[in-house]
Amino acid sequence: MTANEVVSHDTAHPQALWYVGQELCKLETVLCDDPQPGEVLVHTLYSGISRGTEGLIFRGEVPQSEWQRMRAPFQSGDFPFPVKYGYANVGRVHEGDPDLVGRIVFSLFPHQNEFTLPSASCVPVPEGISPERAVLAANMETALNALWDGKPSPGDHICVVGGGVVGLLTAYIAGRIPGTKVTVVDTNPRRAAIAEALGIAFSLPEASPRDQDLVFHTSASPAGLATALTCAGDGTSVVEMSWYGAQEVSAPLGADFHCRRLKLVSSQVGTIPFDRQPRWTYRRRLQTALTLLQDPVLDRLISHRVPFRDLPHQLPDLLNKASDVLAALVVYDQSSR
Repeated sequence: MTANEVVSHDTAHPQALWYVGQELCKLETVLCDDPQPGEVLVHTLYSGISRGTEGLIFRGEVPQSEWQRMRAPFQSGDFPFPVKYGYANVGRVHEGDPDLVGRIVFSLFPHQNEFTLPSASCVPVPEGISPERAVLAANMETALNALWDGKPSPGDHICVVGGGVVGLLTAYIAGRIPGTKVTVVDTNPRRAAIAEALGIAFSLPEASPRDQDLVFHTSASPAGLATALTCAGDGTSVVEMSWYGAQEVSAPLGADFHCRRLKLVSSQVGTIPFDRQPRWTYRRRLQTALTLLQDPVLDRLISHRVPFRDLPHQLPDLLNKASDVLAALVVYDQSSR
């Protein structure tokens, strides 16, 4: 048996995906307690794979300094391995809180087909949003947080370097601000059709726009960061959304960086910007992110679907940096419940 092999196909018992070593993962049977007052039992319908974060975990690239800050809300185990990790789960409440039984809810739970958690940790999915699309809520939170950090204004020319899920969602929201002109820059020309469907422009790096009022960088590559700085207009900000884990990154801060008075601004979804913390909770932000998923065009971001039982076999390809994957949806079998 290889480490990427399913331990058991017994669907009568809850199972979860564990990262057990560098580039090794497997399904393991886990315990699932009966819900107590204030808790619910959830049967998972779909979960989403965070290619950036989970890719770093899979490859063992989470630096020791971040082992505590990187913990997911319902993570089991400790970094580097073994860990049960994930934060984009959509399921149906099967038992527990009568106000939630039968409802479709989003939670920040790992890849697991059945689990119990506090009712307060579930956010009902609004009417009109499919369970599949609701999986994008965690990515939409990241995009929303970045817009708060970047502070765009109506009429701005905005560039997003990196056409992954988070970059495309960031561009999608920015493009809904009145008068903005938004361009996604990516090395993959196949992103052009998706950008067009979202109502935003597309460019390859060599033809990327200049003199932008605001730039977001999401490509997690030094070359992308260099492109982002090139796109920025004098005196403007580049919002760095990429997280590089243990990778050291060189940034072109010589030449005209200082004389152009460019600003490199960090953005991280783990915290709400200071100026919003007195009014915004994490729950309010997540609820808002879900409401921003009303548009069916966002279904275009779901590029791959994989059965939960096959996840250990397919995850290495899905997390490969060279794979042409946007949002990968894990599909859970409900027939045995």
